[in-house]
Amino acid sequence: MQTAFRSYKGTFPTIAPTCYIDPSAVLVGDIHLATDASIWPLVAARGDVNRISIGARTNVQDGSVLHVTRKSPETPNGHPLIIGQDVTIGHKAMLHGCQVGDRVLVGMGAILLDGAVIEDDVIIGAGCLVPPGKRLESGYLYIGSPAKQARPLTEQERAFLPVSADNYVRLKNDYLAED
Repeated sequence: MQTAFRSYKGTFPTIAPTCYIDPSAVLVGDIHLATDASIWPLVAARGDVNRISIGARTNVQDGSVLHVTRKSPETPNGHPLIIGQDVTIGHKAMLHGCQVGDRVLVGMGAILLDGAVIEDDVIIGAGCLVPPGKRLESGYLYIGSPAKQARPLTEQERAFLPVSADNYVRLKNDYLAED
């Protein structure tokens, strides 16, 4: 399988052996993928001016963009992109210098901006815009632009979050078996 891994200033992505990376994805620089993570077609991830960390069993779906913010006098640590475990990132989402907890579903086309913090067990609706520095509290559905707390998650929705991640672990295993 030929995938576009590139170094930036001598730093290459580090990928756990059980990960799946689609050959059309591009990963550059300081990126770490934990066990059973999957990166799907046309994902672009640039860990050039800061780092990207993607947790175990997390999937980043087709056409998503992952990037970071450099260190500066205003933000001495910049904004790395930290994504937790069992996270499902829908098609064409954009995550930029934010922190995403565990068991989160990021809807298709959602945009999460610098310094945003998404706590565990959250669903972010399709097309949602999470402004810079906004914190999304655990246990809720968020929708809109800008993101607003819509309602508490149901027990079924909470139970679905790890199931969604498990579905993508099985799917990436099927793809790995084909190679």
